[in-house]
Amino acid sequence: MNDRALHTVDLTKRYGRFTAVDSLSLEVPAGEVFGFLGPNGAGKSTTIRMLLGLARPSAGRARVFGSDASDVARTHRLLAYVPADVALWPTLTGAEILHLQARTGPGIDPAYRDELVERFALDTSRPARTYSTGNRQKVALVAAFATRAPLLVLDEPTSGLDPLMEREFRTAVGQARDRGQTVFLSSHQLSEVEAVCDRVGILRAGRLIEIAAMRKLRGLRRAEVTVSYTGAPPAGLDTLPGVGPVEQLGADRLRFSLTGTPAPALRALAAADVTALVIREPTLEEIFLDYYGSAEATR
Repeated sequence: MNDRALHTVDLTKRYGRFTAVDSLSLEVPAGEVFGFLGPNGAGKSTTIRMLLGLARPSAGRARVFGSDASDVARTHRLLAYVPADVALWPTLTGAEILHLQARTGPGIDPAYRDELVERFALDTSRPARTYSTGNRQKVALVAAFATRAPLLVLDEPTSGLDPLMEREFRTAVGQARDRGQTVFLSSHQLSEVEAVCDRVGILRAGRLIEIAAMRKLRGLRRAEVTVSYTGAPPAGLDTLPGVGPVEQLGADRLRFSLTGTPAPALRALAAADVTALVIREPTLEEIFLDYYGSAEATR
């Protein structure tokens, strides 16, 4: 089998004058967990539709293990797909849907599927019309992870899952990697991608602006800290490593950004009479604009 699970060259999709995906070129080697990261509307789902052969590129090409993505009958035998919005047959039970998907896909591990049903706390006896969004997502995830397809394509796969189930999802991704499967994970959640991926491609406004190893992505993370205090303000914050510009918000409040270890900043705050502390992670959009600059990101 080809050692490149996914390979695109100048992949482009236009809708009239609007360019949803613009000259996207990337390679995902077999066995890698690759994060496809970007804010909502960046073009992630459009890219996936072209990779799956569900949308025809306006220009460029996409290959799945060396086969043209437009050859759906061939490439879909090599992959399992979890969409962002899962639709199921409403009158079939979860068990019947899993059985049907097992019969039509590239083969499954039945024992592992049963294990996943337990881990994801999925009641497979109920008809799909009674399932919540999260339970529909669980059915799709169990079906995908139980398959032995060499490629798993996951588009915003944890929407509707609670934090406990998100943890199970991350464990299942790690186990897929251990089996040698390739995982292509599209997400707008920085923490989700950071937890499971080896590398990440960063998409904005339809353009792939960078492919980075996870250690570089971790460098993008910063927290916004707002401090309320009485008396004198915390001293020396602006000289500490990882602390960004300190902005005075009034007589008794200030704000700064924080990257890396928080220990030096916490020691400085402990020496002051702090009455309230709020830590907020910025949105992915804010991180991109801060790191790459709006001109770079939208050109």
